[in-house]
Amino acid sequence: MKGRRMKLWCSLLLLTGMAACKVERPDIVLSNAQMERVLYDYHLAKAMGEEESYAESYKRVLYVEAVFKKHGITQEQFDSSMVWFARHPQEFNKIYENITGRLKNERDGINALVAMRDNKPVESQPGDSVDLWLWQRVYHLTGMPLDNKLTFTLPSDSNFMNRDAISWEFSLLFLKELPDTATHPVMALQIAYDKDSTVSCMKQIASSGPQRITLHADTLGRIKEVSGFLYYPTQDIHDVIVLKDVALMRYHATDTLFATWQDSLQTASKVQENVPQKETERLQKSQEAAPELKPLPKKLPTGKEMRPRPAVLKKEKDEE
Repeated sequence: MKGRRMKLWCSLLLLTGMAACKVERPDIVLSNAQMERVLYDYHLAKAMGEEESYAESYKRVLYVEAVFKKHGITQEQFDSSMVWFARHPQEFNKIYENITGRLKNERDGINALVAMRDNKPVESQPGDSVDLWLWQRVYHLTGMPLDNKLTFTLPSDSNFMNRDAISWEFSLLFLKELPDTATHPVMALQIAYDKDSTVSCMKQIASSGPQRITLHADTLGRIKEVSGFLYYPTQDIHDVIVLKDVALMRYHATDTLFATWQDSLQTASKVQENVPQKETERLQKSQEAAPELKPLPKKLPTGKEMRPRPAVLKKEKDEE
């Protein structure tokens, strides 16, 4: 009995200690997720400002103000949040670990784009099912002109094969009420082939959830490049959609139906090519086996000459 009471008191003391250690966060302080998104864009804005010349240094302030406007916060909220997180380093470390990972992915994507510009595309991984996406996996699109679309272009490499299927997929979430038809997001995917042929598809997105477009072609040959876009035509900067788990999958064709069909076409073509030769040989053999025909006389008898005379007919009757 005493042992049970002791365990009960220990449990109560533990719960009391946990409640006392719970971190209180003022309402003005941003949440961890909000702070992560703001700091990510804030560091990008700072980096862009550092690249400006002295004559255009005023743009540095504009870049930072654009970040606050994008996330719907004020300078005061940002400063108060920075002070609070500085006093709670454990929370701050978690945020910066995530930001560092996102910046690393962004850097890898930029390096891949630079390689594409220099006509040295990064080789994709070989295999039947490979994710080709080189950029970040999460995006936030709003009604701001510079933040309402996502575009990409990916050239092929030696690991692409004929009849490859390409699938662009992600999960989309509307953070507010679903927009009307005129402001539905539009996604599109296009495959360009070496012989100036293209295959494309476009669709509107009317609800949250997984989204996918898959394209392939059996007879157009080698893929030259893959491109696509997502456009959010809203005019309200507070209408936000979130894309996550973005992937661009490549699937090699593994069926043998197409190869069998091509073999059948080639066989039929060869048979058709051999028909005239065989027919000629048959005619030659038939001419050789036919009896020799006597040539016709140069002068053919007339009708009067071919009609028997009456005297001849009478003589033939007497003889009978």
